[in-house]
Amino acid sequence: MRSYLSAFNMRKKMELQYRGAVVGGFICQVFFGIILIAIYRALYAGKPQSMPLEQITSYVWLQQAFFRMLFASDPELLDKIRTGGIAYDLCRPLDIYWFYYARIVAQKLIGSLMRGIPMIVFAFLLPKGWGLVLPASAGGLFLGILALIIGLLCISALENITMGFTMRTLDPRGMQAVLNMLMMTFSGNILPLTLFPDSWQKVIRLLPYAQLLDSPIRLYTGETAVADAPRIITIQLVWLLILAFAGIRFWHSNQKRIIIQGG
Repeated sequence: MRSYLSAFNMRKKMELQYRGAVVGGFICQVFFGIILIAIYRALYAGKPQSMPLEQITSYVWLQQAFFRMLFASDPELLDKIRTGGIAYDLCRPLDIYWFYYARIVAQKLIGSLMRGIPMIVFAFLLPKGWGLVLPASAGGLFLGILALIIGLLCISALENITMGFTMRTLDPRGMQAVLNMLMMTFSGNILPLTLFPDSWQKVIRLLPYAQLLDSPIRLYTGETAVADAPRIITIQLVWLLILAFAGIRFWHSNQKRIIIQGG
């Protein structure tokens, strides 16, 4: 366990160095957040929806705040796979899956906190109808944070499966393009899942992508009652176990047939 904590800490320190990227990402996400809210305000002015506008604005800002959690890959690992440098990591006396899993968790967690905390503060300072509102309840806030942590572990397991495919294809662009498209659509990043047709929601909310950010945000806004939190967290944990098990099997299978590229 100490070795994996060391991998986590090393990646954390690396993420803390990129302050310029944090500022650029903050400005970019604030810009897109304001644009999206302006679009929703225009939509609601013409035809109000079932989800209150205040919940929509909170949904948008929380999605933007934790955008880094969804879309962040390990460029160092991708480079090692392409060049053959991963052979050095395979010689380490530890499980290579959990080694890179710890790195991915650190990258997504620290990157999200560095951008998300300032953005949440900024969103709270905006006028009513544009900014982030307080959580529906203290219980909803606590359970939303718990669900967000489990969502972080789920997305890290999903990212590790993508890395496993890269070990076979040597080119991550195809798999990452598919994964990004699915995540943006079914995690609520493009459109809150509440605004999808009811028949779609019954399926979408059971997919792993909805467990990443949509479920925690709905607990925060109160759209999902605190009494329903055990069901949400159970679904998240089931997906976490499935994704982690699939990733471990995939990485171990790759290690048995791996061909090191490079010289």
